[in-house]
Amino acid sequence: MTSTQFTITLEQFLQFHAIDRELYKILVSDVWRDPLESMQIMAFWLSLERMGSKNVIKKILSLPHILINELADEAGTCLNCINNDQFLFSSEPCDIPLTQCVTENEVCLQFFHENRVAINRGVNKVLTQVCYRALTDIMQKAIQRNAALSLAESQMPISSPPCHQSFVQPGISHSVVGGSSGSFQGWTQANVVPQDDRTMFVTFSKGYPVSEWEVREFFTLAYGDCIESVLMQDVPANEQALFARIVFHMPSTIEIVLNGLDKAKFTINGKHVWVRKYVPKRPRSAALSPMFPQNLPGTV
Repeated sequence: MTSTQFTITLEQFLQFHAIDRELYKILVSDVWRDPLESMQIMAFWLSLERMGSKNVIKKILSLPHILINELADEAGTCLNCINNDQFLFSSEPCDIPLTQCVTENEVCLQFFHENRVAINRGVNKVLTQVCYRALTDIMQKAIQRNAALSLAESQMPISSPPCHQSFVQPGISHSVVGGSSGSFQGWTQANVVPQDDRTMFVTFSKGYPVSEWEVREFFTLAYGDCIESVLMQDVPANEQALFARIVFHMPSTIEIVLNGLDKAKFTINGKHVWVRKYVPKRPRSAALSPMFPQNLPGTV
């Protein structure tokens, strides 16, 4: 009996991994993550599928970019966990909530730490057999693009910072803070500090919907009249929002809420929520856009 060997061309291999390539492009181009780190994150996600979690890549690909970025942060924490014998993980049973959602499994950092040898072996196998072959061309273009942008930014002239003057902006109610000497502090920070620097990112557990009024009520009762706006994920009426952004009047509120932590967990009406400082994706420099248009050959 003779055996038959099938040869798969590179084009066929890339086509088979088309959705993996699409997700990797989002990581390195749309949310501006490091190309090498993103390659490892993809290997981690693909290894989760080999461990039994179904359609992980497809589920992640269906999410908004802001959630994909949050999931990538969780994946980075998991990779750190399996590569570090001395990793200090919390005893919190749901410390990677978004990863639990896409795997539909009660995984936690402790699980990855206890099984780090086998999981690390699996991640490296996927990295070698799949990711290097399927994603290297995208990675090289992203590295070249980043290097070109860094070079262009380093050659841009540094302009002197503008002089800031105190003024009263018409149409804004001025709250009094700390007596007459601090009369303008309440509105000054809220209108001078960029909104992103006053924003907190909130994620919810799938299956435990939290409404906007619950978010407002919880933080208002706990921290006073601190909220400028709550921006819930825009979803159809029959679907649950998985994240929100809270814009505070004062950036210091974020420090009070987190109390020295990178991520904090709260319970709102019996439902778990996780909060962290909002980190917007890296914008394409307006000054560089004419020099590096999106359709420039060699860019992703």
